[in-house]
Amino acid sequence: MDFAQLAKIYRKEGSPSNSEKMYNPAECIGCKKSAIVGNPDPKHVSTSFVERKNLTMRMHMRRFTRLTTAFSKKIENHCYGIALHFVYCNFVKIHKTLRFPPAMEAGLIKRLRGIKDIVKLTEDNK
Repeated sequence: MDFAQLAKIYRKEGSPSNSEKMYNPAECIGCKKSAIVGNPDPKHVSTSFVERKNLTMRMHMRRFTRLTTAFSKKIENHCYGIALHFVYCNFVKIHKTLRFPPAMEAGLIKRLRGIKDIVKLTEDNK
């Protein structure tokens, strides 16, 4: 396995003086790429895939969005919500670029799954 880390370097600013500055991101002035495991190709080290996955998660589950009341009071319910999201995204949701779920691309499943299949999994584990 090859794994690398891309650390973004931001311009240091003083503490925000008003609420408008608080929600504006700092200016990125550079990046530092570091190989963590294996021998990753430096030209393919990117944060794009992780940022896309994080955005999808925030949009599907409003509990990760700032300034909302959609949150879990119990950590157990929070974990169940995250698990359901990833099962749905990897086994049910048809991705536009792949034209089928990622689990099918990886050879983990042979047929398309649906929400009923997820519900059946939860019923089987009672």
